[in-house]
Amino acid sequence: MRRLIGLAAIVGTAILAVGAASAAPPSSDTFTPQPGHGIVPTWAASIAMPWANGAYRATYGSGSLRYHGGPTMTTNTTYAIYWQPSNWSQQFPSGYSTLVDQYFGDVAADSGKTSNVYYTETQYSGIQYKSTFAGSAVDTDPLPASGCSDSASSVCVSDAQLATEVSHFTSSHGLPQNSTTEYFVYFAPGVGSCLGSAGCAFVNYCAYHNSSGSLIYANMPYVENVSGCDAGHHPNSQLGDATINVTSHEHNESITDEFGNAWYDVQGYEDGDKCAWSWGAWLGGSGSTVYNQSINGHHYALQLEYSNRDRGCVETGL
Repeated sequence: MRRLIGLAAIVGTAILAVGAASAAPPSSDTFTPQPGHGIVPTWAASIAMPWANGAYRATYGSGSLRYHGGPTMTTNTTYAIYWQPSNWSQQFPSGYSTLVDQYFGDVAADSGKTSNVYYTETQYSGIQYKSTFAGSAVDTDPLPASGCSDSASSVCVSDAQLATEVSHFTSSHGLPQNSTTEYFVYFAPGVGSCLGSAGCAFVNYCAYHNSSGSLIYANMPYVENVSGCDAGHHPNSQLGDATINVTSHEHNESITDEFGNAWYDVQGYEDGDKCAWSWGAWLGGSGSTVYNQSINGHHYALQLEYSNRDRGCVETGL
Protein backbone atom coordinates (compact mmCIF):
# COMPACT_ATOMS: atom_id res chain seq x y z
CA MET A 1 0.00 0.00 0.00
CA ARG A 2 0.98 3.52 -0.39
CA ARG A 3 3.16 4.88 2.46
CA LEU A 4 4.01 -1.96 2.07
CA ILE A 5 2.40 -3.56 -0.31
CA GLY A 6 3.80 -3.79 -1.82
CA LEU A 7 5.54 -4.40 1.84
CA ALA A 8 9.38 -4.23 5.06
CA ALA A 9 12.86 -5.36 5.93
CA ILE A 10 14.71 -7.62 8.47
CA VAL A 11 15.82 -8.59 12.00
CA GLY A 12 14.11 -6.85 14.85
CA THR A 13 13.17 -7.49 18.43
CA ALA A 14 9.65 -6.14 18.10
CA ILE A 15 6.67 -8.44 18.36
CA LEU A 16 4.14 -7.62 15.66
CA ALA A 17 0.41 -7.81 15.99
CA VAL A 18 -1.04 -10.21 13.42
CA GLY A 19 -4.66 -9.69 12.43
CA ALA A 20 -7.15 -12.17 11.12
CA ALA A 21 -7.16 -12.84 7.40
CA SER A 22 -10.44 -10.97 7.03
CA ALA A 23 -9.20 -7.84 8.79
CA ALA A 24 -8.69 -4.70 6.75
CA PRO A 25 -5.26 -3.03 6.63
CA PRO A 26 -4.99 0.18 8.66
CA SER A 27 -6.02 3.45 7.08
CA SER A 28 -3.69 6.31 6.21
CA ASP A 29 -4.22 9.74 7.67
CA THR A 30 -3.13 11.20 4.35
CA PHE A 31 -5.46 9.05 2.25
CA THR A 32 -8.63 8.94 4.30
CA PRO A 33 -10.88 8.20 1.29
CA GLN A 34 -8.82 5.11 0.45
CA PRO A 35 -8.50 2.88 3.55
CA GLY A 36 -5.57 0.72 2.55
CA HIS A 37 -3.48 3.13 0.54
CA GLY A 38 0.24 2.76 0.67
CA ILE A 39 0.74 0.39 3.58
CA VAL A 40 1.87 -3.21 3.58
CA PRO A 41 -0.21 -4.66 6.42
CA THR A 42 1.37 -7.12 8.81
CA TRP A 43 1.04 -10.75 7.80
CA ALA A 44 -2.47 -12.11 8.18
CA ALA A 45 -1.47 -15.68 7.31
CA SER A 46 -3.35 -15.21 4.03
CA ILE A 47 -3.42 -18.13 1.63
CA ALA A 48 -4.33 -17.51 -2.00
CA MET A 49 -7.11 -19.85 -3.07
CA PRO A 50 -7.36 -20.97 -6.72
CA TRP A 51 -9.84 -18.85 -8.65
CA ALA A 52 -10.11 -18.87 -12.44
CA ASN A 53 -7.87 -18.51 -15.51
CA GLY A 54 -4.80 -19.40 -13.46
CA ALA A 55 -5.50 -16.58 -11.00
CA TYR A 56 -6.04 -16.72 -7.25
CA ARG A 57 -8.75 -15.21 -5.10
CA ALA A 58 -7.88 -11.75 -3.73
CA THR A 59 -7.40 -11.53 0.06
CA TYR A 60 -8.38 -7.88 0.62
CA GLY A 61 -10.72 -5.35 -0.91
CA SER A 62 -13.65 -5.75 -3.27
CA GLY A 63 -13.91 -6.09 -7.04
CA SER A 64 -11.41 -4.99 -9.66
CA LEU A 65 -9.12 -1.98 -9.60
CA ARG A 66 -10.73 1.23 -10.83
CA TYR A 67 -9.00 4.16 -12.46
CA HIS A 68 -9.36 7.53 -10.69
CA GLY A 69 -7.64 9.77 -13.22
CA GLY A 70 -4.20 10.20 -11.66
CA PRO A 71 -0.81 9.49 -13.26
CA THR A 72 1.03 6.18 -13.28
CA MET A 73 4.69 5.34 -13.80
CA THR A 74 4.62 4.34 -17.44
CA THR A 75 8.33 3.62 -16.97
CA ASN A 76 10.21 3.71 -13.68
CA THR A 77 13.66 4.29 -12.22
CA THR A 78 14.59 3.07 -8.74
CA TYR A 79 17.26 4.00 -6.22
CA ALA A 80 18.04 2.19 -2.97
CA ILE A 81 19.14 4.29 0.00
CA TYR A 82 20.47 2.46 3.06
CA TRP A 83 20.09 4.79 6.01
CA GLN A 84 22.86 3.86 8.43
CA PRO A 85 22.90 6.86 10.76
CA SER A 86 26.22 7.89 12.26
CA ASN A 87 24.55 8.05 15.68
CA TRP A 88 23.04 4.53 15.53
CA SER A 89 24.99 1.45 16.63
CA GLN A 90 22.99 -1.32 14.94
CA GLN A 91 24.33 -2.13 11.48
CA PHE A 92 22.87 -3.68 8.37
CA PRO A 93 23.98 -7.33 8.18
CA SER A 94 26.57 -8.43 5.66
CA GLY A 95 25.04 -9.15 2.26
CA TYR A 96 21.76 -7.36 2.91
CA SER A 97 22.26 -4.43 0.56
CA THR A 98 23.93 -6.68 -2.03
CA LEU A 99 20.85 -8.89 -2.24
CA VAL A 100 18.42 -5.96 -2.44
CA ASP A 101 20.56 -4.30 -5.13
CA GLN A 102 20.63 -7.59 -7.03
CA TYR A 103 16.85 -7.72 -6.93
CA PHE A 104 16.38 -4.23 -8.37
CA GLY A 105 18.97 -5.03 -11.04
CA ASP A 106 17.19 -8.26 -11.93
CA VAL A 107 13.81 -6.53 -12.24
CA ALA A 108 15.42 -4.03 -14.60
CA ALA A 109 17.26 -6.71 -16.60
CA ASP A 110 14.04 -8.61 -17.27
CA SER A 111 12.12 -5.50 -18.38
CA GLY A 112 9.56 -6.38 -21.03
CA LYS A 113 9.32 -10.06 -20.15
CA THR A 114 5.98 -11.63 -19.28
CA SER A 115 7.40 -14.11 -16.78
CA ASN A 116 7.12 -12.25 -13.46
CA VAL A 117 4.64 -10.17 -11.45
CA TYR A 118 5.78 -6.83 -12.92
CA TYR A 119 4.32 -7.57 -16.34
CA THR A 120 0.86 -7.62 -14.74
CA GLU A 121 0.99 -3.82 -14.44
CA THR A 122 1.07 -3.30 -18.22
CA GLN A 123 -2.73 -3.57 -18.40
CA TYR A 124 -3.14 -0.28 -16.49
CA SER A 125 -3.01 3.18 -18.15
CA GLY A 126 -0.24 2.60 -20.66
CA ILE A 127 2.28 1.26 -18.14
CA GLN A 128 5.26 -0.48 -19.67
CA TYR A 129 7.34 -3.07 -17.90
CA LYS A 130 10.41 -0.92 -18.29
CA SER A 131 12.41 -0.53 -15.09
CA THR A 132 15.86 0.97 -14.55
CA PHE A 133 17.94 0.50 -11.42
CA ALA A 134 20.02 3.67 -11.08
CA GLY A 135 22.07 2.44 -8.12
CA SER A 136 22.30 2.59 -4.35
CA ALA A 137 23.93 4.73 -1.68
CA VAL A 138 24.53 4.75 2.06
CA ASP A 139 23.08 7.69 3.96
CA THR A 140 25.03 8.36 7.16
CA ASP A 141 23.05 11.43 8.25
CA PRO A 142 22.27 11.13 11.97
CA LEU A 143 18.80 10.23 13.13
CA PRO A 144 16.65 13.21 14.06
CA ALA A 145 15.08 13.41 17.50
CA SER A 146 12.13 11.04 17.63
CA GLY A 147 9.23 12.57 15.77
CA CYS A 148 6.74 9.92 16.87
CA SER A 149 6.25 7.26 19.50
CA ASP A 150 5.77 3.54 19.03
CA SER A 151 5.75 0.41 21.15
CA ALA A 152 8.31 -1.55 19.14
CA SER A 153 11.49 0.55 19.10
CA SER A 154 13.41 3.14 21.08
CA VAL A 155 13.61 5.68 18.25
CA CYS A 156 10.82 6.67 15.87
CA VAL A 157 11.01 8.54 12.56
CA SER A 158 7.81 10.26 11.43
CA ASP A 159 6.79 10.36 7.78
CA ALA A 160 7.47 14.11 7.69
CA GLN A 161 11.00 13.49 8.97
CA LEU A 162 11.55 10.76 6.39
CA ALA A 163 10.35 13.00 3.55
CA THR A 164 12.69 15.75 4.74
CA GLU A 165 15.62 13.33 4.85
CA VAL A 166 14.97 11.92 1.39
CA SER A 167 14.57 15.42 -0.04
CA HIS A 168 17.82 16.56 1.58
CA PHE A 169 19.75 13.48 0.49
CA THR A 170 18.58 13.58 -3.13
CA SER A 171 19.09 17.33 -3.44
CA SER A 172 22.58 17.24 -1.95
CA HIS A 173 23.56 14.43 -4.34
CA GLY A 174 21.99 15.96 -7.43
CA LEU A 175 19.45 13.17 -7.82
CA PRO A 176 16.16 13.67 -9.67
CA GLN A 177 12.78 14.19 -8.07
CA ASN A 178 10.11 13.37 -10.62
CA SER A 179 7.08 11.21 -11.32
CA THR A 180 9.06 8.28 -12.76
CA THR A 181 11.72 7.97 -10.04
CA GLU A 182 11.29 6.27 -6.66
CA TYR A 183 13.64 6.16 -3.67
CA PHE A 184 13.45 3.09 -1.45
CA VAL A 185 14.80 4.02 1.98
CA TYR A 186 15.94 0.99 3.98
CA PHE A 187 16.04 1.62 7.72
CA ALA A 188 18.83 0.23 9.88
CA PRO A 189 17.87 -2.53 12.34
CA GLY A 190 15.97 -1.28 15.36
CA VAL A 191 14.81 2.02 13.88
CA GLY A 192 11.07 2.52 14.10
CA SER A 193 8.66 4.78 12.24
CA CYS A 194 5.02 5.86 12.28
CA LEU A 195 2.56 7.19 9.72
CA GLY A 196 0.07 9.19 11.72
CA SER A 197 -3.24 7.43 12.26
CA ALA A 198 -2.10 4.59 10.00
CA GLY A 199 0.04 3.34 12.87
CA CYS A 200 3.64 2.27 13.23
CA ALA A 201 6.16 -0.14 11.77
CA PHE A 202 6.27 -3.73 12.98
CA VAL A 203 2.82 -3.43 14.56
CA ASN A 204 0.56 -1.86 11.93
CA TYR A 205 2.62 -2.05 8.75
CA CYS A 206 5.70 -3.63 7.22
CA ALA A 207 6.41 -0.86 4.68
CA TYR A 208 4.70 1.93 2.79
CA HIS A 209 5.08 4.21 -0.21
CA ASN A 210 4.33 7.92 -0.28
CA SER A 211 5.11 11.17 -2.06
CA SER A 212 5.96 14.75 -1.18
CA GLY A 213 5.42 17.02 -4.14
CA SER A 214 7.20 15.30 -7.03
CA LEU A 215 9.37 13.22 -4.68
CA ILE A 216 8.30 9.57 -4.53
CA TYR A 217 9.71 7.37 -1.79
CA ALA A 218 9.12 4.17 0.15
CA ASN A 219 9.67 3.52 3.84
CA MET A 220 11.31 0.10 4.20
CA PRO A 221 11.71 -0.85 7.89
CA TYR A 222 14.13 -3.58 8.89
CA VAL A 223 11.77 -6.50 9.48
CA GLU A 224 13.65 -9.69 8.69
CA ASN A 225 12.63 -12.42 11.14
CA VAL A 226 9.97 -10.12 12.57
CA SER A 227 6.67 -11.89 13.14
CA GLY A 228 4.00 -10.32 10.97
CA CYS A 229 6.37 -9.09 8.24
CA ASP A 230 8.53 -12.13 7.48
CA ALA A 231 6.54 -15.08 6.13
CA GLY A 232 9.58 -17.35 6.44
CA HIS A 233 10.37 -17.67 2.73
CA HIS A 234 14.12 -17.19 2.17
CA PRO A 235 15.05 -18.62 -1.25
CA ASN A 236 18.49 -17.00 -1.08
CA SER A 237 19.02 -18.06 2.54
CA GLN A 238 19.98 -14.50 3.38
CA LEU A 239 18.78 -11.63 5.48
CA GLY A 240 17.07 -9.51 2.88
CA ASP A 241 14.74 -12.10 1.36
CA ALA A 242 11.77 -10.92 3.45
CA THR A 243 12.32 -7.27 2.63
CA ILE A 244 12.42 -8.08 -1.08
CA ASN A 245 8.85 -9.33 -0.87
CA VAL A 246 7.58 -6.08 0.61
CA THR A 247 9.81 -4.11 -1.76
CA SER A 248 7.98 -5.74 -4.66
CA HIS A 249 4.66 -4.84 -3.05
CA GLU A 250 5.55 -1.16 -2.73
CA HIS A 251 7.25 -0.96 -6.10
CA ASN A 252 4.25 -2.39 -7.95
CA GLU A 253 1.84 -0.15 -6.07
CA SER A 254 3.90 2.93 -6.81
CA ILE A 255 3.92 2.06 -10.51
CA THR A 256 0.11 1.85 -10.63
CA ASP A 257 -0.77 4.51 -8.03
CA GLU A 258 2.21 6.75 -7.38
CA PHE A 259 0.27 9.71 -5.95
CA GLY A 260 -2.71 7.82 -4.53
CA ASN A 261 -5.16 8.95 -7.21
CA ALA A 262 -4.81 6.35 -9.98
CA TRP A 263 -5.63 2.64 -9.59
CA TYR A 264 -7.38 1.17 -6.53
CA ASP A 265 -10.64 -0.65 -5.84
CA VAL A 266 -13.89 0.63 -4.31
CA GLN A 267 -12.53 0.08 -0.80
CA GLY A 268 -9.24 1.85 -1.50
CA TYR A 269 -7.00 -1.21 -1.90
CA GLU A 270 -4.18 -1.02 -4.42
CA ASP A 271 -2.97 -3.91 -6.59
CA GLY A 272 -0.45 -5.10 -4.00
CA ASP A 273 -2.86 -4.72 -1.09
CA LYS A 274 -5.46 -6.99 -2.65
CA CYS A 275 -2.97 -9.85 -2.87
CA ALA A 276 -0.81 -9.22 0.20
CA TRP A 277 0.77 -12.37 1.66
CA SER A 278 -0.60 -14.57 -1.12
CA TRP A 279 1.96 -16.64 -3.00
CA GLY A 280 0.32 -18.91 -5.55
CA ALA A 281 2.21 -22.01 -6.68
CA TRP A 282 5.86 -22.55 -5.79
CA LEU A 283 8.23 -23.08 -8.72
CA GLY A 284 10.94 -24.78 -6.71
CA GLY A 285 12.91 -24.96 -3.51
CA SER A 286 11.77 -26.65 -0.32
CA GLY A 287 10.94 -25.61 3.21
CA SER A 288 12.15 -22.08 3.86
CA THR A 289 13.88 -21.82 0.45
CA VAL A 290 10.73 -22.07 -1.70
CA TYR A 291 10.37 -19.53 -4.51
CA ASN A 292 7.67 -18.51 -6.97
CA GLN A 293 9.61 -16.08 -9.18
CA SER A 294 12.72 -16.47 -11.32
CA ILE A 295 13.94 -13.05 -12.41
CA ASN A 296 17.12 -12.70 -14.44
CA GLY A 297 18.11 -16.19 -13.32
CA HIS A 298 17.71 -15.53 -9.57
CA HIS A 299 14.99 -16.87 -7.30
CA TYR A 300 12.61 -14.84 -5.14
CA ALA A 301 9.47 -15.34 -3.07
CA LEU A 302 7.17 -12.46 -4.01
CA GLN A 303 3.51 -11.95 -3.25
CA LEU A 304 1.05 -12.07 -6.14
CA GLU A 305 -0.26 -8.91 -7.83
CA TYR A 306 -3.84 -8.15 -8.78
CA SER A 307 -4.92 -8.47 -12.42
CA ASN A 308 -8.18 -6.91 -13.65
CA ARG A 309 -7.96 -9.03 -16.76
CA ASP A 310 -7.87 -12.24 -14.73
CA ARG A 311 -10.11 -10.92 -11.93
CA GLY A 312 -7.69 -12.23 -9.36
CA CYS A 313 -4.12 -12.43 -8.10
CA VAL A 314 -1.47 -13.73 -10.50
CA GLU A 315 2.18 -14.82 -10.44
CA THR A 316 3.10 -13.63 -13.92
CA GLY A 317 1.78 -11.49 -16.74
CA LEU A 318 0.69 -14.52 -18.73
